[in-house]
Amino acid sequence: MPEPLAIVHVTPYPWGAVNDVNHHVERLTAELAALGHRVLIVAPSDSASLVRDSRAAIRSAARDGGEGLLPAPGDPPRVLAVGEALPAMTTRSRTTLPIDVSRTLEDLLAAVPVDICHVHEPFAPSASAAALRHSRALNVATFHSPAERLVSTQVARKLVALVFGRIDARLASFPATRVLMSRFFPGNYAVIAPGTEAPLPRVDRTGPLRLAFVDVEERAALRTFLRALRRLADTDGWEATVLTASGPSSAAPVPERIAGRVRFIDPTNTTEAEVLAAADVLVCASDGDAAAPDLILRAQAAGVLPLVTRLPVYENVTDDGSTALLFERKDTETLAAQIRRLLEDDTLLARLRERTPAPRPWRDVAADVDGVYRTLAARRHDPTGQPKIRARLQERQLIEVDLHMHTDHSFDCATPVEVLLAAARDAGLGAIAVTDHNEISGALEAQAKAEAFGVKIIIGEEVKTEHQGEVIGLFLTEKIPRGLSMADTVADIKRQGGLVYVPHPFDRMHSVPDYEHLVPMVGDIDAIEVYNPRVAIGAFNEEAERFAAKYRIVAGAGSDSHVAQGLGSVRIRMRDFNGPAEFKESLRDAEIVTKSGTLLYVQALKFLQTKAVPPGARRARKERQVRKATRKS
Repeated sequence: MPEPLAIVHVTPYPWGAVNDVNHHVERLTAELAALGHRVLIVAPSDSASLVRDSRAAIRSAARDGGEGLLPAPGDPPRVLAVGEALPAMTTRSRTTLPIDVSRTLEDLLAAVPVDICHVHEPFAPSASAAALRHSRALNVATFHSPAERLVSTQVARKLVALVFGRIDARLASFPATRVLMSRFFPGNYAVIAPGTEAPLPRVDRTGPLRLAFVDVEERAALRTFLRALRRLADTDGWEATVLTASGPSSAAPVPERIAGRVRFIDPTNTTEAEVLAAADVLVCASDGDAAAPDLILRAQAAGVLPLVTRLPVYENVTDDGSTALLFERKDTETLAAQIRRLLEDDTLLARLRERTPAPRPWRDVAADVDGVYRTLAARRHDPTGQPKIRARLQERQLIEVDLHMHTDHSFDCATPVEVLLAAARDAGLGAIAVTDHNEISGALEAQAKAEAFGVKIIIGEEVKTEHQGEVIGLFLTEKIPRGLSMADTVADIKRQGGLVYVPHPFDRMHSVPDYEHLVPMVGDIDAIEVYNPRVAIGAFNEEAERFAAKYRIVAGAGSDSHVAQGLGSVRIRMRDFNGPAEFKESLRDAEIVTKSGTLLYVQALKFLQTKAVPPGARRARKERQVRKATRKS
């Protein structure tokens, strides 16, 4: 049996609010727990006591490693409230993020050893968006609503797209949702439809055609329904039930001629399931953003025929209209005509009902989602590595290593090899990786001269791929040409017995591979640079650290020095090694030591050495530096 996973589901709505997203989370997590997983539900809440207790539990978990927050495998999901909901929040609109939710989520996701962080409707601002921002786990997102309003009103859409880049698997509840999301935020969206509850027994009786309307739709849809019924005032054989807490009003008046045939029911007295069990036809007259595809699934499961507007979301849910009657939005005449068809043809309703798909149990939905989780988890690296090699390394001395630097064999560096070696020795480095741009001649020269300086050399190359950013090969024997695809570059590194090391992977100021390029090559990455002092925006280093954590990739660091003075501004304290296998195992247990405040200094020196000094003076300066470094050695 597969190992249970620790899973967090985050909903943006206050827990207890009645809506399709919360219902989806509640039913799905229950089935995932039944599969043996350890599941947390995270949401804002209207309950101050639940928020207080949840935060106390999170603080306690931060002290004991987080295990205390997770239910035992197979136990029911545990609900944690990460902040109080604001009064302005409603069950129909996306929530506004309380001020303190982001910090609580950050503490929670740092404290609990999570395998999967599953966020629902992660549009900002919301608890789901905050969880996606702070997660260090594999991220799954489900997009439910097909309402364009939710997506098109997102401000700073480029920033949202970057955050969505952290999503490792994108799910859509309906084909129309996938189409909508792909238009605004391109990506691969797998459709996993919601499940349906076992319906109540049908209330079978002869008599009028029973029409139903449920007010999860907007008031305008109810007006369309009532206007269509007015056209049927002289037609016998029908009655209508409207489930709404609002009742009739001036916004949706009931024409006097049909008042005796339309019944309004308060949902506090009658459930939606009871209304559907007694109905023949469910009318959904949505005008677009209030489309309720989940309601259609529930109606079909109850054996009720949907009569819906011709919206893409409804046509997808109803199998392109084959199990429903359709009409154009706000077209009361056609809606009335479709109802007349059912009244005049005694067999039409039964024929359409026969095509209705069988209800989909939530356990089947959970099995599909579990398959997504397992596929993602299989991409993670095995953290155990090679225990025999690691045990052998424990007898070795600790050395300090810098994994990323350049010499004057790079086009943008003026540091002679001898000067680099002398600087490494003076900085107390036991080994360095020389990683010139698209060249290994500098590394080969450094290796030939290294003995005199007492520094071990790793031959590397920072290779510019065709259009997928840069990647470093370590322990190379041959130069790799620039301009190859990422896949071909990685294959060439592996062919030489080298290690694939990804530098500054999310620094938008460098040529970097995006998530879409990194994820397919996750299995081939040996180490990833989680700290680079030349990265101007710290969030880029943090993003690299999160990526390494979620896929359990060995973490590395390097100064990316283009001047000798920057060498060792970050260093790795690790056991001495011989060859790539020992290096990788030693790196697993290494300590990364950073030093802040050097960026502006070394960038200014780089400019002075490569741009501000005339070529003749640059050559004379280089000769002086080499003589000085050689004398010291």
